[in-house]
Amino acid sequence: MASVKGRQPEEKHVEPIKPCETPEVLTTASGIPTGDMRNIMTAGKCGPVLIQDISVIENIAHFNRERPPERVVHAKGAGAFGYFEVTHDITNYCKASVFQYIGKQTPAVVRFSTVVGEAGSADTVRDARGFAVKCYTDEGNWDLVTQNIPVFAIRDPSLFPSLNHSQKRNPQTHLKDLKAQWDFIGLCPQTLHQVIRVYSDGGIPDGYRHMDGYGVHAFKLVNQENKAVYCKFQLENNQGIKNLPTKEAEKLTASDPDYATRDLYNAIDNKNFPSWKLLIQVMTPKEAQNEKCNPFDSTKIWSEKDYPPIPVGKLVLTRNPNNYFVEVEQLAFEPGNMPPGIETSTDRLLQMRLFAYADAQRYRIGPNYQQLAVNYPITASVANYQRDGLMCLLANQGNAPNYYPNSYCGPVSDPKALEHKYKVTGEAARYNSADDDNFSQARDFYLHELKAPERQRLCENIANSLHCADLDIQKRNVANFRAVHQDFGDCVEALLHQLNEKKMCFSLEETSENITSFHQMISNLRSEKKT
Repeated sequence: MASVKGRQPEEKHVEPIKPCETPEVLTTASGIPTGDMRNIMTAGKCGPVLIQDISVIENIAHFNRERPPERVVHAKGAGAFGYFEVTHDITNYCKASVFQYIGKQTPAVVRFSTVVGEAGSADTVRDARGFAVKCYTDEGNWDLVTQNIPVFAIRDPSLFPSLNHSQKRNPQTHLKDLKAQWDFIGLCPQTLHQVIRVYSDGGIPDGYRHMDGYGVHAFKLVNQENKAVYCKFQLENNQGIKNLPTKEAEKLTASDPDYATRDLYNAIDNKNFPSWKLLIQVMTPKEAQNEKCNPFDSTKIWSEKDYPPIPVGKLVLTRNPNNYFVEVEQLAFEPGNMPPGIETSTDRLLQMRLFAYADAQRYRIGPNYQQLAVNYPITASVANYQRDGLMCLLANQGNAPNYYPNSYCGPVSDPKALEHKYKVTGEAARYNSADDDNFSQARDFYLHELKAPERQRLCENIANSLHCADLDIQKRNVANFRAVHQDFGDCVEALLHQLNEKKMCFSLEETSENITSFHQMISNLRSEKKT
């Protein structure tokens, strides 16, 4: 791997693969020996190809199917393996076996990613970063899907497709469309809290090792006494927060678009194992009822002053994948994977993600994606009534009954795994949450978490992107920024004015050049006519 001077850890020298004395015999996928891999079978030396050359047909057919559809979001990613270890006792909050005792270790795998870009995009773009963790617990897989920004852009899942469409490629031009992005943001002020954080210095982490992960959603923890509390998970990195300045990120985008992937791989290869602390914030049901803001709103954070983070354990990454496709590209996460003791809350975005993630995996890598080695619950057994389907890789549960109830010792439910009860009241309706305090937490972040130079860079980052949009879209967004804070809106507006004037100058210069060229063309035509 080539390195970028000043930005990469020193790379470990890897010995080249040496030829072996007795290589294995080449075979088809069915294990049948292949006589000649270099020359296709033809009818005569210069004759047509024969379709009976099964080994070549198999190779080409497999090549056509080597890549499943890439993820619609989080397509570009990097992964690594390691473990989660309990360092503090939280059994008074949660009965999940993964937290059973201090010192307990559970195998884990992590996938980091950008959100918007395609699989070949750069690691150093301004974007939120995914940070998904799969723990292979003895009660089944626990998938904790986090990101480096503590809030999501929307609170209502009905907007999720449009949120991503507005940041993806224009359906006509197939180009990134900043007009669409800022049009959507301006019309949905609930996005402001995340947008401000993404356009701040934290919007471009210096690789995956130097960022934190936030579960964003409120979850529910249940203990052995069946008492429940709400919680938020977060992963605090032990390497220290580091972010890339915009100009440096732009250079790396050109010189090393795989910068974060390379940095993670090299660190682990050099045994500089990255690690994170797992923390939880805890809120009782009574506290949730008395909160000013909806605690199940994914565009909001919980105050660390009121709900201080509690240490739980550590996540350590110790092994790079042996094969990226098998262990990272086919790695599948779903927030619905929660062992007993960890449950969902009424966060509406989380509840829709319980369906959306699993459905995406069924489309992308098939209905039996859980049977792939990297997704299989390696420390727990599987017994259910799901059978058959494409890519059924295992024994298909042999001759066990495939219906329930049955008289033949088929698996039965475990009352200990029953979910915690909670009351639901109210009328079924579509409740508008578009104006549920979109500005106060964004204002707190702007005023109290950012220093003056950071606020200035935030405004510059936004203006440099927003000036590409139409004037009415610019004005709408500036009005939203003023609702966050007057100075914020004024600063962005002033910077936009400067950028728009430059754009106007360039436009006038181009018009002047066009007029001059036109007159020159007319003059040339007249001269030719006289001649």
